[in-house]
Amino acid sequence: MAKPVLYGADYSVYVRIARMALEEKGVNYELVPLDIFAAEGIPAWYLEHHPFGRIPAFEHDGFHLFETGAITRYVDEAFDSPALQPADARGRARMGQITGMLDAYGYHAMVWDVAVERLEKAAPDEALIASGLRQAETVVKGLTSLKAKGPWLLGDQLTLADLHAAPIIAYFVKVAEGRDLLARFAGMRDWYQRIAARPSFARTEKVG
Repeated sequence: MAKPVLYGADYSVYVRIARMALEEKGVNYELVPLDIFAAEGIPAWYLEHHPFGRIPAFEHDGFHLFETGAITRYVDEAFDSPALQPADARGRARMGQITGMLDAYGYHAMVWDVAVERLEKAAPDEALIASGLRQAETVVKGLTSLKAKGPWLLGDQLTLADLHAAPIIAYFVKVAEGRDLLARFAGMRDWYQRIAARPSFARTEKVG
């Protein structure tokens, strides 16, 4: 079978989620760099892979996908173990709940409203950061309440929920406010230390 191809930028949270899934499965894949913020804009050829011009997009043996959740589920099911999804319906539902919550309420607040605003703006919007931190606190409280007993979000099994959360929180804790907030939740702080120690996390970290 042909080597899977992932299109996207190494700075992207969602590209990193897909890459971590590929790494955890031990899949040899190719990352085709694509910067959607480049001055020249999104290349026309890429719109055949993702009609909305977002990243990542994925290709495997002529099968094309976009949307990170679809990509990671395919990667888990198309390649050999370890399984990254629970075998039971309730476990899969909980996994979907966690990833959905992160997409709907966590990503923009934690990454854009807090981390990007603090790190990349010469004059950060402090009101936006404060609002983002309030939303982020609700998300971390939600994760804390949903986390099962055990090392990972769903208990003893590392799943796509962990791989979805890790890059979002990794961006959030680039700033002091994010680190301080996470430190208040011992269970999530310890979980993050465990996931950050995974080889898949280190191999997908942007350098520079």
